[in-house]
Amino acid sequence: MTKASSLSRKMKLGFAAALVLVGASAVQAQTLAPGVLKVAMEISYPPFESYDGDKVVGFDPEVSALLAREMKLKPQFADTKFANLVLGLNGGQHDVVISGLYVTAERTAIADAIPYATTGALIMVPKDSPAQPKTEKDLCGLKVGLEAGTSWVKALKTLSTEYCAPNGKPTVEVSEFPTAPEVSQALLSKNVQAQLEIAGAAKTFVERSKGRLAISSPAIVYPQTLGIYVKKGNTAVFQGLESALAAVRKSGEFGALLKKYELTPVASK
Repeated sequence: MTKASSLSRKMKLGFAAALVLVGASAVQAQTLAPGVLKVAMEISYPPFESYDGDKVVGFDPEVSALLAREMKLKPQFADTKFANLVLGLNGGQHDVVISGLYVTAERTAIADAIPYATTGALIMVPKDSPAQPKTEKDLCGLKVGLEAGTSWVKALKTLSTEYCAPNGKPTVEVSEFPTAPEVSQALLSKNVQAQLEIAGAAKTFVERSKGRLAISSPAIVYPQTLGIYVKKGNTAVFQGLESALAAVRKSGEFGALLKKYELTPVASK
């Protein structure tokens, strides 16, 4: 290699490094606190996020840590009620939401989403329940517990009006609770007959019930895409997250996390 070509290569590498630094600086200028990525999640939703002592563990905090690392930021987790996750972006309470949220038209109307995985729901029932719904259509006539604000509230109301009633079946009775663990407690106490929950969380709740709960659906119902949410107009953070996600996909770290938590990747751009 000649001195000229060596100098040219160094200049190109230096320019690329400068672009990375400029990009990182742009992101840091748009976060609520310098050098910090404040991530909202409901920390009572294993395996996506939960407390292990004082430590936040699960898929979402692990993903957040990877993305923040690529963005040269420190992740900070904000324990937030499910219904306030996306709304808190516009209220300036956090920079991003990474909390097992489906990408829906209602949410993307008020925030921007980056799809990153696909999953769906499983149906949970008490182990000794006479009702063993295999698909969502088997929920007609049952009292179903749901976490308030989830997309399944609307889905089951649509099921009632567009399938149950037209086919001469009783409608689905939906009962909403503040958190998913509270729905499971209602299920254990027989105050509801079934619970609809994201597959990973459903399996965790069943395991923790010590044989009192079971999954009755053999396959996922209501398959959906999970998304990372950012305030509309916060282009620097949005693009920073997209670049960070591309980097951890390329490194294989993100794929390893998806496999660990039994999630399916979405096609990268």
